[in-house]
Amino acid sequence: MAEQHPTVEESYWMTTTPGTGYPPIGADATADVTVIGAGIAGLCTAWDLVRAGLDVVVLEADRIAAGVTGYTTAKLTALHGLAYARLEAQHGADAAALYALSQQDAVDRTAALCADLGIDADLERAPAHTYVEDPRRADEIKAEAEAAGRAGLDAAYVTETELAFPVAAAVRVENQLQFHPRKFLLALAERITEAGGRIHERTRVTGLHDGSRCRVTTENGASVEARDTVIATHYPIFDRTMLFTRLKPRRELVVAAPVPSQTAPTGMYFSPEDTVRSVRSAPYDATRRLLIVTGESFEPGAGGVRERFARLDAWARQRLVGFADADVTYRWAAQDNDSSDHLPYVGHAHPGTQHVYVATGFGGWGMSNGVMAGRLLTAHIAGGGRPAWTELYDPRRLPQVRETVQLARFQTAVAKHFVGDRLHTSHVDSVTDIPPGSGAVVRLKGRRCAVYRDEAGHASALSARCTHLGCLVQFNDAERTWECPCHGSRFGTDGSVLHGPATRPLEPREVPGADD
Repeated sequence: MAEQHPTVEESYWMTTTPGTGYPPIGADATADVTVIGAGIAGLCTAWDLVRAGLDVVVLEADRIAAGVTGYTTAKLTALHGLAYARLEAQHGADAAALYALSQQDAVDRTAALCADLGIDADLERAPAHTYVEDPRRADEIKAEAEAAGRAGLDAAYVTETELAFPVAAAVRVENQLQFHPRKFLLALAERITEAGGRIHERTRVTGLHDGSRCRVTTENGASVEARDTVIATHYPIFDRTMLFTRLKPRRELVVAAPVPSQTAPTGMYFSPEDTVRSVRSAPYDATRRLLIVTGESFEPGAGGVRERFARLDAWARQRLVGFADADVTYRWAAQDNDSSDHLPYVGHAHPGTQHVYVATGFGGWGMSNGVMAGRLLTAHIAGGGRPAWTELYDPRRLPQVRETVQLARFQTAVAKHFVGDRLHTSHVDSVTDIPPGSGAVVRLKGRRCAVYRDEAGHASALSARCTHLGCLVQFNDAERTWECPCHGSRFGTDGSVLHGPATRPLEPREVPGADD
């Protein structure tokens, strides 16, 4: 019987690195480039820019590397599920080859950066796999292996892996990376400031003026004027990019437990079956590795998150050696954005701008795409020759005919929530129907309110309208957050913004009889 330890409702990467204390911006400033967002895309861009000799200011709404990047599974690989067969079919063989070249370049650049700067980020070379258990899907894997090989990756079709359960088929790509993303990015942030870059935390950007000089404004009144601005906020916080019509947010859950080192997989594994499963391990202590299991993909606000965690935990205990005898020490959730044509958007934010850039739509593969974005955006801004894959990721590209079907699905889903959620008379009848420690949408004095009751039963209410575009938020019962199902904004039970594109908190509302 394993020694019992409480589960930490937090990411392993967050709990095993120190906090940061970069100051909020205190006065108006000028720079060559303003980078909004300090995850892997923002910090890699900032580093590449300061290395090119530019004066850079980084503005982060909360703490650096503590948003989406702090809750990743941290697989840095060029093998992205079944991407290559799809890219080849939709965009052509040349596009698939450029995608592979850019992703493998990001893998190799990260390893070189750690070596050159002396960054200890628990970097490990390991093979990456995409596998299926259903024999009826083996042909998909074979097609993916062949497409990945034509694209230039060292890909092989295999039918055996080190996993304890049989697989029908798998693609295996050698020499990929897994690492500790916060160790990497906290060290990189130090190098940025040593090179003259400025980083400001707890500085939420709320406005952007786009012209020959860009001016961003923050919620505390200070502004930064710069020639160029990079929006690296995962989901763009400014709707003028119009990319919100081509992005769909999703969340995935993670459970992790320490297992004996000899039972932990050395490779990285991903399965596109059912609700997706991803498995990898990370260094933990002298005799154990942390087994990290991801899955149960769902849209923000879908509900039933506790049950999803339970299903993921049960799958891991049934399938993975050592997990059943271990305590689940950590659990957390990650959020990603899928683009309508399955390619990221990295480059000029919209056709009318020459000085505003964006990096988004990484589709669950933010580690390699964040590093790739840093190189590509620096080439746009600092010059010196653009990579061969520049046009592949251009956000101004026109939708292909076949993409219109996916665009229609995205917008139908948004319309369903924007209109359909309002047709409900109420999500619960009264505040007293909400169990302590939970939340629900309730009609109070004729207005829909997001009401949370704490463990003591005290109720607090907020406007249920997301401050981005007005969809009704839903309660996440596991993370105790309010989530917008339309574009993925997330809010604390006090209304504070946890995740964009929203930049303003939910407005407080009165709860009748709350003082009784």
